[in-house]
Amino acid sequence: MKLGMVGLPNVGKSTLFNAITNAGAESANYPFCTIEPNVGVVSVPDERLDRLAEMYHPVKFTPAVLEFVDIAGLVKGASKGEGLGNKFLADIREVDAIVHVVRCFEDENIIHVDGEIGPARDIETINLELVFSDMEIIDRRIDKLRKLVKSDKKNQPELDLALRIQECLQEGKPARSLDLTEEEAALAKNFSLLSMKPVIYAANMSESDFVNNIDTNPFYKQVCEIAKEEHAAVLPICAKIEEEISDMSAEDKAMFLEELNLHESGLDRIIKEGYALLGLISYLTAGEPEVRAWTITKGTKAPQAAGKIHSDFERGFIRAEVVSYDDLMACGSMTAAKEKGLVRSEGKEYVMRDGDIVLFRFNV
Repeated sequence: MKLGMVGLPNVGKSTLFNAITNAGAESANYPFCTIEPNVGVVSVPDERLDRLAEMYHPVKFTPAVLEFVDIAGLVKGASKGEGLGNKFLADIREVDAIVHVVRCFEDENIIHVDGEIGPARDIETINLELVFSDMEIIDRRIDKLRKLVKSDKKNQPELDLALRIQECLQEGKPARSLDLTEEEAALAKNFSLLSMKPVIYAANMSESDFVNNIDTNPFYKQVCEIAKEEHAAVLPICAKIEEEISDMSAEDKAMFLEELNLHESGLDRIIKEGYALLGLISYLTAGEPEVRAWTITKGTKAPQAAGKIHSDFERGFIRAEVVSYDDLMACGSMTAAKEKGLVRSEGKEYVMRDGDIVLFRFNV
């Protein structure tokens, strides 16, 4: 999973990126301090994997990974090439989902590119640049589809959808704000629209507001209203706290978060939201050679999940031997789980579940 972090200059985007990835991207009080997209790869925390490692003492321990891309700050006119617009749009096209950092704190020492704090205006600035870029794409697509429909009516549903999306974009709304059926959502993927990408709005607050006054922060309320209209997620966060805990040991971090009455870090919450937005789950493989997590889309069948490991596994798939994580933990060992009949033999039509522990049988 690749998440692109975007936001206007000086909203705390690079500070947050540095904190959650420890990648050390430059962070400064002026626009465009991030010119090349900085990339940070982080392990996805998973207690199930830790417990399996305690059980098997593997030679290799491989968690799922998440890639964060810190994309250059944006200004109005990006879709026309203003500022670093062309670079911004090209970089955002490469990510699976967007973490849009929105400034929800006052600080007279940190300038705002528009002179004052205004989350709704900031969100609109970035959304409109994506919308303008998408309008060119959808206009070209409609012209092509109209010609295709004349010779083959089976293209009519795609044309109808493109016209609906065009109308939405012309109103200045991102394409993700449309209510689509499963079939329409599948068709919409053909358009590769930037404003269709799933979004997590990271509402960056001051430490005092984040700890004590999240629900009364008026800027955060604005972000929540917009997110609801767009079918986007919203996540209150404090880049300053994330910065403070980024270099701490796991023990100190847990203690610090507990003192603030927080249960998990911003990184953990972003990962959970990202998985939920993109409809992702993890299955696990476990044994002495390696304990590993594999990320797949909800609804993936066993052969395609096996293909994540190696194409030969999918091509020569015979069956999957599956036990749920909870059942394995309750039994204490794979042998005990087998004795109780909890290890199932599943075929090609089996739909994988989150937390399945699997051994694939194949023959090529």
